[in-house]
Amino acid sequence: MKFLIKIFFFIIIIFVNSCANISNQKINNKIEKNYFNSKGFALIYEDALYKNRTLNKKINNDKYVVLLSFVKKNSLVRITNPDNSKFIDAKVKTGNYPNIFSAVISKKIASDLGLNIDNPYIEIQEIKVNKKFVAKQSNTHEEERKVAENAPVTEITIDSLTNVETTSQKQVQKFIFFIIVSDFYYSSTANELKKDLVNKTKFTNISVKKINNNKYRLLVGPFENFNALKSSYISLNNLGFEGLNIYRE
Repeated sequence: MKFLIKIFFFIIIIFVNSCANISNQKINNKIEKNYFNSKGFALIYEDALYKNRTLNKKINNDKYVVLLSFVKKNSLVRITNPDNSKFIDAKVKTGNYPNIFSAVISKKIASDLGLNIDNPYIEIQEIKVNKKFVAKQSNTHEEERKVAENAPVTEITIDSLTNVETTSQKQVQKFIFFIIVSDFYYSSTANELKKDLVNKTKFTNISVKKINNNKYRLLVGPFENFNALKSSYISLNNLGFEGLNIYRE
């Protein structure tokens, strides 16, 4: 009888340990969230855009507001002007807008970032919550503080940057722009799509760039400015290519 009791308890211990191991495996194998990261042009809000149905939502131009299609409402994102390294953190509102734009931003954001209105190129990064992050900025605004205080972040450290030149103080740098169609593992696949796109669009500026031995990037460009790439971007959209990124060099 005692032998059977020992066997019984031994089986229970094995069962409990197995359950614990399975639970730990599920936690360890949990897929980490992919955070939104994009580079491209911003659409600066005007009431006329809502009235003519280019946008499906209004935003307040006097506040730090960003409209995004692919990020959950109330997520926290960092919008950066790469020309002067200024950035602003803002909560997301969701809405629809033309695919050629990476986001819709208020005039206040555009002004405080010192964006070039003709080429409002920005970088957007979704901020990971519940982790420490360092916010380095040349100017800290009260609205930004409110956003940071209300965001579900464990700790926020703010470092001030000094002697940051404004866009007007330094020489305006000229860039060329490219549309990234897609990345491929094999150069043959990239070149096949290139050939197909040339036939369908009659583009003469499509190229394949080797990133490394396992990545080949299909590009359209270069373009001298944002207006020059609009028609090419829309043509690719009409062929079913969505969420295209734009980069510059």
